[in-house]
Amino acid sequence: MKRCGHIRSSTRIILCLVVSCLAPFLTDYLGAMAGEPFVIAASPSLKDLLQRLGNGFEKTHPDVRVQLYVDSGLNLRQTIAGMENSMVGQYFIERGPIHLIAPGGDELITRLEQKYYVLPGTTRPYALDQLVVVVPESLVEAPESLDAVSRGTTKLAVADRSRTRLGTQTGDMLQALGLNESLKGRLDVATDSRGVLDHVLSGQADAGIIYRHEAVRQQERLRVVAIVDKGYIPTVHSMAMERYCSNRSLCEEFLTYIQSAEGQTLVRQAGYAIPAGRPQ
Repeated sequence: MKRCGHIRSSTRIILCLVVSCLAPFLTDYLGAMAGEPFVIAASPSLKDLLQRLGNGFEKTHPDVRVQLYVDSGLNLRQTIAGMENSMVGQYFIERGPIHLIAPGGDELITRLEQKYYVLPGTTRPYALDQLVVVVPESLVEAPESLDAVSRGTTKLAVADRSRTRLGTQTGDMLQALGLNESLKGRLDVATDSRGVLDHVLSGQADAGIIYRHEAVRQQERLRVVAIVDKGYIPTVHSMAMERYCSNRSLCEEFLTYIQSAEGQTLVRQAGYAIPAGRPQ
């Protein structure tokens, strides 16, 4: 019995030594199987679009795994500023954990460029927000255009212009197209896009104005009856290279991909328009 116990103990020691020797090789192997991480710091509103683009990019780059770090614009700015200015564990050129930055709109990228937190000349516009008029999928007799909404008796849900960018753009559009008077008494003001959706789906309003990419996510319950492409300044979404990104050549490949024909097809499928000057 003692001898067997001694053998088992010796076996455990040998196994520990073998595992400790193989651990570095196993780590490298599993890392290669998992793929090179490629991190995009992004706004929550762009998560669905960037997942589509990331999946498409991985098909042509099987050794890469696109990962999203999602946070609000203010928090993204603070995270990047803290990372670049920290003296503890400071990152150096081509050694940073974040590759690209994709905030919701170009204002943050402009500020980061001014601080040299993103590389100058790497900003690539790839998507454009677009307003649409939506109705419940079950509604049979729906207005066929925004003009038809203004001439009829349809109650229209809109976002509060004092609270959201959607509301501001919707308000600007209605004013520019001269529809405020004809819609007087028929505008159902909601807090934000979620409120617009709730009002339309609950029957409180007959139709609503939201972003097209939001309508895509709700396509089983909503139907787009009109696309509004004038009367407001749409939000342009761009992506830029973080200054300390660890693989600049791979970053450049991804930035080229999002403006390619394949990338732009994915952008349209996600419910966005293509910025002016890009292939349609």
